[in-house]
Amino acid sequence: MEPVIIVLIILVVLVFIALIKTIQVIPQASAAIVERFGRYTRTLNAGLNIVVPFIDTIRNRIDLREQVVPFPPQPVITQDNLVVNIDTVIYYQVTDARAATYEVASYIQAIEQLTVTTLRNIIGGMDLERTLTSREEINAALRGVLDEATGKWGIRVNRVELKAIEPPTSIQDSMEKQMRADRDKRAAILQAEGVRQSEILRAEGEKQSQILRAEGEAKAAALRAEGEAQAVRTVFEAIHAGDPDQKLLSYQYLQMLPKLAEGDANKLWIVPSEIGDALKGLSGAMGNFGGFGGGQGGGNGNSGATTERREKPSID
Repeated sequence: MEPVIIVLIILVVLVFIALIKTIQVIPQASAAIVERFGRYTRTLNAGLNIVVPFIDTIRNRIDLREQVVPFPPQPVITQDNLVVNIDTVIYYQVTDARAATYEVASYIQAIEQLTVTTLRNIIGGMDLERTLTSREEINAALRGVLDEATGKWGIRVNRVELKAIEPPTSIQDSMEKQMRADRDKRAAILQAEGVRQSEILRAEGEKQSQILRAEGEAKAAALRAEGEAQAVRTVFEAIHAGDPDQKLLSYQYLQMLPKLAEGDANKLWIVPSEIGDALKGLSGAMGNFGGFGGGQGGGNGNSGATTERREKPSID
């Protein structure tokens, strides 16, 4: 009985192993390559799959999702004979699991080497300045070459990115000095522009202020002249309306004489020749007033007139 039990146990184990090998569960976004006696048979897609145990074998399981592979820095020589280190990142996706398995031994290594050689060809036709400022152009050219070459491998390159472009240390120092000089130059230009604009605005303000001040003074002078003209006109009209005679004018002339001598600095002043005519007119007026008084008081009238003429000059 014991040999029979051992045989049964062996059969159960074999059946269990056969069931495990028969049922193959493929995860989503994955594929498996099935070979029968070493020859490609079919590709298993996601889900539950049945294979012939001990005859069909799973050669390779491939992830169909988009993959991201960073490549180490690669030294590349530019057109102006400068060595730059360039880091690249490749975004690719397997579209044909059979081609990715049988058309190339290692598609990751093949993509890396193809990226390096293509990158050297592209950068070799550019100088350093263009290399640093043409990332999009380099990415597009690199992606086009890789996509065309990897198509027969069942690989689609979706995107290529340059992570970093590092020129030599001496070139970096020179670039930093140049950028610093450019920034200083722009700062000096902006400061000069600010000063110039400030001076222009200040000059415009002073010009406008002088114009307004001149206009104000002109208006004030015009108003002042108009007021003086109006005052003279009023006085002239008043004099003409009062119809003054020579006697009144002579008296007003004498009243103006003290004002000519006002001030501490006036040590010497000249009496005009017209003052004689004014005094004669005033004497005549006083004589008339005296004659009028003599008719009442007799001979004292003349002495009173003479006294009046002597008091007038003492007023000065």
